[in-house]
Amino acid sequence: MDVIGSTGTELLLAEVLAGEHGPLPEELTATSVFWVHHGTRLAGGTTTYLNQYVLVRVGGAFGACAFEADELDAGICGAMSGSSLGTLLRDPARPVRIAALDAYLAAVRPHREADAEPVTLPAGPPEVRAVARDAAITGLLDIPQGAKVALIGVVNPLVAAIRERGGVPLLCDLNLRTTQWGDPVTRDMAEVLDAADAVVATGMTLSNGSFDTVLARCRERGVPLVVYAQTGSAVARAFLGAGVSAVSAEPFPFSQFSAEETVLYRYRAGGVV
Repeated sequence: MDVIGSTGTELLLAEVLAGEHGPLPEELTATSVFWVHHGTRLAGGTTTYLNQYVLVRVGGAFGACAFEADELDAGICGAMSGSSLGTLLRDPARPVRIAALDAYLAAVRPHREADAEPVTLPAGPPEVRAVARDAAITGLLDIPQGAKVALIGVVNPLVAAIRERGGVPLLCDLNLRTTQWGDPVTRDMAEVLDAADAVVATGMTLSNGSFDTVLARCRERGVPLVVYAQTGSAVARAFLGAGVSAVSAEPFPFSQFSAEETVLYRYRAGGVV
């Protein structure tokens, strides 16, 4: 298991650039750089989720990073495809760097070959697949009844899954203000991190730069941190046992892009789930 001590994502990036985790990135080619703009509103819901992802393919692996509207433009697809991975890891745009870092780590250690538990999501409509996915994520939570669970990055089915496990959700998101049930959602991450008995954070924290803050606060308080990662699934995995307790890694293509069976990979610090 890769463990990055007490360091953060920028040091991990520097280590990769120096060749400390495998081949030098300059020796690898990003054969395809592309982006996806995706909208979802689940049946019966009132929230439309709008997501943009930049994706980098290196050999048999994809790296992914969500980004905010207007943070990148489609010109990157032509400009960056065929570049060395080292070039992308030094790009000024953080989402590009995270997607490239994710691609590198997934290429040198594919999820399908790692010490993870594969979880097959059932074929079917989005509502069925979302419930199964979020049950797999919350299955990584080992909490007593009534425990306060901070959710950094709010998805309504995941809120419901936390409640079904007996947790009390403390909700934080930069874009949502309430859940479909009217639960308040704060923008103040410190407010929920300081009160939580456990934390679930999405990979979007890697994109917006808040992951290191979440990681440090969970370390300081001794609070378990579960990361649900489409963005940066292999990046989050690198911090297992170093502040991250468990990861639900969902590499591209994500569950929302298919109606067939797909696989996510669950990790716990110290070994297979």
